[in-house]
Amino acid sequence: MRPRLRDLRRHPLLQHAVLLLTALAAIALMTPARAQQQADDPVRALARHAEPLSDLRPLAAMAGSATVVGVGEATHGSSEFFTTKHRLFRHLVEHEGFTTYALEANWSAGLRLNAYVLRGEGDPRTIMREEFQESYLIWHTREYLDLLEWMRRHNVRHPDRPVQFMGNDIAYAGPRLFDEVTSYVAARHPRLLPEFERLYAASRPAGGVRETIERSMRRPLAERRAMAADVRAALALLERQRPGPDRQRHAWVLQHARAIAQTGAEFAFDFEDPAQVGAAMRHRDRMMAENTVWWQRQTGHRMLLSAHNGHVRYETTDPENYPKVQGAFLRDLIGDSYVSVGFTFGRGSFNALDLTDPGERLGTFSVPAPGPGRAEHTLERVAAHDWYADLRTAPRTARQWLGVARPTWDIGNAWPDEPERVRLLTSYDVLIHLHEVRAAERL
Repeated sequence: MRPRLRDLRRHPLLQHAVLLLTALAAIALMTPARAQQQADDPVRALARHAEPLSDLRPLAAMAGSATVVGVGEATHGSSEFFTTKHRLFRHLVEHEGFTTYALEANWSAGLRLNAYVLRGEGDPRTIMREEFQESYLIWHTREYLDLLEWMRRHNVRHPDRPVQFMGNDIAYAGPRLFDEVTSYVAARHPRLLPEFERLYAASRPAGGVRETIERSMRRPLAERRAMAADVRAALALLERQRPGPDRQRHAWVLQHARAIAQTGAEFAFDFEDPAQVGAAMRHRDRMMAENTVWWQRQTGHRMLLSAHNGHVRYETTDPENYPKVQGAFLRDLIGDSYVSVGFTFGRGSFNALDLTDPGERLGTFSVPAPGPGRAEHTLERVAAHDWYADLRTAPRTARQWLGVARPTWDIGNAWPDEPERVRLLTSYDVLIHLHEVRAAERL
């Protein structure tokens, strides 16, 4: 008896064939637009390229042979940015030979903290309380105390390969700088001491960091410019002296005098003139870069440089107020020996100066998960875990997406703030993304 058609349709082999043909037909019928959409998906491309933050070895390898690795932060007051840098610095110290942690803090603050890290001089809590004032209050946290105490413990255990701490900023020149210069002049060039004391008289601080900065800002512009001319003249006078047998000490004292002059020059700008504000910020970032490179060349150290995203990247997001940023100056000065690492985050909290408060006291604020159109909305979907990626070697699809400026959180030391339009691809060499951050623990 010949089988009926309906019986053939129930045959197992025929049913499998029908299913296979149906699947093949579905693939064949997939629209070219949908296939192209999947190929052009930046999330998929970044997901294939990203590394989990739990493993720092590939991240250290991305630094290559760089002598300075600038690591940013997308807020100035979130714990995870600080602790991730601490963890990265430890890895670089233990496996890559790094020996200096540089911070966006004043040169004189760095000297005091370095004396503690190297020789145990002073109490870190006291130094932090006295030095991290005014805008620098954001560093007065448990996270930075933990870093400094780890550095001290490392140096006790490894006196043959100590780590050091430096500050590269210029808003305040502490009394130690003036004492270092005048004591050196008294010993080497005593006849010049009265002139140095005269030139430094108006600029030597008589109070703490906040008091000194506020008093400087209240001085008339002509007076600030006269003070800047005096400390610049002191630097020039010291530069004309022969270094003597201890050339290293001469070099350090000269740098201290240079730091004093940098601070004087910063306060000589007219902050009521918008054009002068941009010039002042350019001066600041250039001096921070030059101080960092001076330290690196003087010590021969490999360095992790910690600052805000806006200072470590290559491109400015605010050409009027920040015409050129530290990262661009560093690339000009040392080329590929500088590597820039930026941070982004999805949501969370942070400490910042409250601009709605007449006293601009430090407060804690938060931002929600990002919406469509924000860079973080895409970055959040790359992986379930925190991750990082080398933007220089990212796939073409990812690079196309990264090459477009999009609203991105870049929160400084004050709030409220607005997202910056950041072109990630040309701003950083490496990007680290955290899903959630919390406010740092204030001391």
